[in-house]
Amino acid sequence: MNQKKIVIIVSIIVGFLLIWSAINPANYGVWFLEVAPGLIGVTILALTYKRFQFSTIVYIFVTLHFIILIIGGHYTYAENPLFNWLQDTFDLSRNYYDRLGHIAQGFFPAIIIRELLLRKTKLERGKWLFFLVASVALAISASYELFEWFAAVSLAPGTGDAFLATQGDIWDSQWDMLLALVGSITSLLLFSRLHDRQLESIKSTEKKR
Repeated sequence: MNQKKIVIIVSIIVGFLLIWSAINPANYGVWFLEVAPGLIGVTILALTYKRFQFSTIVYIFVTLHFIILIIGGHYTYAENPLFNWLQDTFDLSRNYYDRLGHIAQGFFPAIIIRELLLRKTKLERGKWLFFLVASVALAISASYELFEWFAAVSLAPGTGDAFLATQGDIWDSQWDMLLALVGSITSLLLFSRLHDRQLESIKSTEKKR
């Protein structure tokens, strides 16, 4: 299946899920805050698609990440039903959907960052690229924590607290940043070779034009 068909299919899937998530979410303010980053990212990819096409894995990763944001926006990250069930069944200390979301915050963007650095700068594959991608992913996570803090102190208590979703953990922000870092490193270790093959395919296609 070619990339254009994949992009169309994932766009339809995301569109339906986005509509579903907007119907009676737990909190419309939280819903907007959670899905807004995904909407911004998808809009940028759509507007730049003709000028700059990413590898297929990037579009798949963006889709998976956006789905996590959409589900989190509908239920809030502290009240996901499946993870509530897991919490009750295994006597866990919290609803861990929030933790999944922050692993994803590093895991999926890492490959996007890697592609931009390889295709738009003179950086080459190696240890420095790995280090810089992980560092940027961590910086994005830290910036998001600042955004969460600002939203929590600026919005109505119900919306701000639900968006922050600390669930009583005073080290929640530190855990979030650590998990994003772990996610980015894991993604690079698992998918760099596949990503490289797709980048080589893009390079070959561009040479033929």
